[in-house]
Amino acid sequence: MEIPQVEPTSKINIRPYIPAVVSFIMLMAAILFDYLGTFPHFEGRIRILWYVVAYLPVGFPVIMEGWNSIKKGDFFTEFLLMSIATLGAFAIGQYPEGVAVMLFYAVGELFQSAAVKRAKGSIKALLDVRPNEALVYRNNNYVSVNPETVAIGEKVQVRVGEKIPLDGILLSEKGSFNTAALTGESKPDTIAKGEKVFAGSVNLDGVIEIETTKEFKDSSIARILDMVQNATARKSKTELFIRKFARVYTPIVVFLAIALTFLPYFLVDVYEFRDWLYRALIFLVISCPCALVISIPLGYFGGLGAASRNGILFKGASFLDAMTKVNTIVMDKTGTITQGVFKIKEVINSTTFTEAEFMKYLMAMEKQSTHPIAKAILDYKVEGLEYKAVEVSEIAGKGLKGTVNGKTIVVGNMALMTSNGIDVPSETESIVESIVMVAIDGKFAGYVTIADELKEDAHQAIKQIRESGISKIIMLSGDKDSITQQVAKELKIDWAKGGLLPEDKLNEVETLKKQSDTKVAFIGDGINDAPVLAASDVGIAMGGLGSDVAIETADVIIQTDQPSKIARAIKIGRSTRQVVWQNIGLAFGVKVMVMALGALGMATMWEAVFADVGVALLAILNAVRLQKMKWK
Repeated sequence: MEIPQVEPTSKINIRPYIPAVVSFIMLMAAILFDYLGTFPHFEGRIRILWYVVAYLPVGFPVIMEGWNSIKKGDFFTEFLLMSIATLGAFAIGQYPEGVAVMLFYAVGELFQSAAVKRAKGSIKALLDVRPNEALVYRNNNYVSVNPETVAIGEKVQVRVGEKIPLDGILLSEKGSFNTAALTGESKPDTIAKGEKVFAGSVNLDGVIEIETTKEFKDSSIARILDMVQNATARKSKTELFIRKFARVYTPIVVFLAIALTFLPYFLVDVYEFRDWLYRALIFLVISCPCALVISIPLGYFGGLGAASRNGILFKGASFLDAMTKVNTIVMDKTGTITQGVFKIKEVINSTTFTEAEFMKYLMAMEKQSTHPIAKAILDYKVEGLEYKAVEVSEIAGKGLKGTVNGKTIVVGNMALMTSNGIDVPSETESIVESIVMVAIDGKFAGYVTIADELKEDAHQAIKQIRESGISKIIMLSGDKDSITQQVAKELKIDWAKGGLLPEDKLNEVETLKKQSDTKVAFIGDGINDAPVLAASDVGIAMGGLGSDVAIETADVIIQTDQPSKIARAIKIGRSTRQVVWQNIGLAFGVKVMVMALGALGMATMWEAVFADVGVALLAILNAVRLQKMKWK
C-alpha cells in the first residue's frame, strides 16, 4: 500500500494575480507616455480609453461586489467606498490616481486573501492527518477499506510510515509512534502491548496490529480536527466589535465625504467644486476599514494556529482573550499535576531478609488482589524465582492473609495489624502516603509506601505560571487531605484542600468567582472535573486523549498532559491580544492623521493609498508574526 502523497504547500496559483499584473503594466506604460512623451498620440480619447482598460481588470470585480452587496441590502461596504473614490477620480480627470488606487487595493486584497488562507491552512494542515484507508482483517485476509466503515473490535494492520486509522489497543508486543499531530511533541512515543494507540499517530517501527475501540467519527484525530475547525467560527469580543463598528463606521464616512464636498460652499469665499470633491475622494480611500476588518481575525487565526502547533487547542478566539484575563489558577491533583499512576516510594524492611526477599513475600500476596495499589507493588522489579502464596483470604477493607514458603503472611493496613495482635512501630502513624504493612509469622516485618508521582514538569509548571503574573494558585483534590497538603507544600502552591467531592470543588470555584476582579481558570482531567470545568471562566482539560467528558466541557485542551503548557497558553493568548491591539492602533492612528491631511488639502491620492492598502499590509505582516513566534 502506498503512503498518500501530500501536495506541496509551496505551489502557487498565479491566476488570481493576472488582472493585477495586466493593470500594473498598463498603468506603468501610461505614466511613461504621460511624463516622457514617448507616445505623442497618447492624449484625448486614446488616453482615457487606455486608463479605462487598465482600470477594468481590477476595478470591475470590485464594482460588481459593491453592486451585489447593494442588491442584498448591504449598501455601505468597502467595495462601494473604493468604487465611488476611483470612479470619482476618473470623473475629475485624475486617471492615473484612479487606476493606482484600485490596483493597490486589489493587490492588498490578494495579500490579505493569501495571508488568511495560510493562517487557516496552517491550523488545518497541522491536524488534518486523517488516514485514507485501513487494512482490516476480514475473511482470513487483510483488505483495504475506508476507515469510516471499520467497526469497533476489528483487527487492523498498520505498516511502517502509515498512520493509525482508528483509536484502539495495541495487539503487537510494542510499537513506536510519532504523535506530533495529536500532541505537538516530536519525540517518538513507545507503546507496549495492551496500551492505547490513537488515530493520526504515525507508525515508526515494524508492522503492528491493533484492535479498534472507537469508530472513525469518534477517534481522537477526528474529534480534535472538528474542535479546531469550529474554533475559527467562535469570534472574540474584539473581533465582533470591529465587525459591528465597520458597519456603522462606513456609512458615517460616506456622509462625511458628501459633507466635505458640499458644505465648504457655505463656509469659504472661493469654492472650487473639483478641489473639494478630490479631497472627499481622498477621504473615502483613506477611510476604507479593510485593514481592521481583515487583520484582526487574521491575528486570532495566527494565535489559534500557534497554540495548535504547541499542543494546545483553544476552542475559539474568545478563549484566547479570556486566557489573558485569568489571575487565579485552580487545579486538580491526580492526573493533572501528578501522573495518576501509583508507584512504590519507599521500602522499609525490618527483617533479616534482603529487600528483594522481603518484596517477594509481599508480591506473592498482592498477586491475589486487584486493587490499584497491588498493581504498583507488582511493578517492582526483582530477580530470581517468584514466591507463591497459598490459602490466601481477603479481609474486606483491610488486606490479605495467607501462607508463603510455610510462613504466615499478613499484608494490609493498621486495622489488619491490630486485629491480628501485631505491634506496629509508632513512626508509621506520621506517614502521609498510602502504606502497606507486612507481618511475617506474627511479627511486624516492614512496610511499603505508595504514592502518585509528580509529573516531570510539575515544578517548572508552577514556576512558569507564577512568572506569567498569576497571583493565586490553588489545588483542589478528591484525594485525602494529608496527601494533597504534602503535594501543595512541595510545589509551593498557595492554598490546597483535599477530600473533596465534585460538588465540593464546584462550590469552592463558585465562591472564588464571587470575589471582585477574580477570573478563574480550572485545570482538570477526569469526568469528575467536568462540572468545575464548565463553571470556571476558562476550563482547561489536561490529557487531551483522556476523558471525553472533560474534553467536551473544557474551553482549552492541553494535549501533551504537560502542566507547563498552561503558562504557554497564557503567553500565546497575551501575544495574540497584543498583536490585535497593535493593528487597531496602527490602523486608526495612520488613518485619522491622513484623513485630517486630506480634508485640509495636504494629502493626495498617493498618501491615501498608503493609508489604506499600506496600513492593511503592515497589519497583515504584524499578524503573520504570530505564526513564527516561539514561547518557552
